[in-house]
Amino acid sequence: MNLLLTNDDGIDAEGLEALRLAAESFGQILIVAPERCHSGGGHQVTTHSPIRLMRHGEMQYAIDGTPADCVRVALDRVAPNTDWVLAGINHGGNLGADLYMSGTAAAVREGVLHGKPGVAVSHYHRKGIDPLDWRRAASWLTPILQDLVSRPWKPGTFWNVNLPHLPAGAADPEIVFCPIDPSPLPVSYESVGEQLTYSGNYHERPRQSGTDVDVCFSGRISISLVSV
Repeated sequence: MNLLLTNDDGIDAEGLEALRLAAESFGQILIVAPERCHSGGGHQVTTHSPIRLMRHGEMQYAIDGTPADCVRVALDRVAPNTDWVLAGINHGGNLGADLYMSGTAAAVREGVLHGKPGVAVSHYHRKGIDPLDWRRAASWLTPILQDLVSRPWKPGTFWNVNLPHLPAGAADPEIVFCPIDPSPLPVSYESVGEQLTYSGNYHERPRQSGTDVDVCFSGRISISLVSV
């Protein structure tokens, strides 16, 4: 199985290495990732300026473009035989309405548009408790990926996985297949003169019971099927 890995945090992100560890046992991996962070950039693509493709190591390339650019360039130039597109592990959750702004989700969505199934993976990060444990995240993710890539793919869809942020030593989380939360993100701004700064509290966002936000915030792994 030929696996294309990418992210939106940049090619040197710890989460991308964790994704590689999780996927290396069941596929041939090629990484094409942005050279810098594009978090929150959504499905932006580069069409009016050149994109530089740089070898970053064995089976790794960096580009000076967006996550969606990475998938476009990979499928056109270096990985046309890709079987699955895997994006992440994003440093921070991509739940509910986040999917519209997420570069991680955009990369997988771009693959779906080209007929490639995919999985977007993110790790919810709650400030004030232990740092994220990427090796533990990889151990949670390995059996999940093995399960998802073995399932028949429904064209026009992708899987969105969010890992919870648990204290060190906590038991492995339950895995829950659940719908995407339709609630809006908090809209709140602080003003200084004519300047406005977003101040919405991500961790206190509204949520519906049983949806991905509720599942992940309650300490479980959420897996949602997303239609493009």
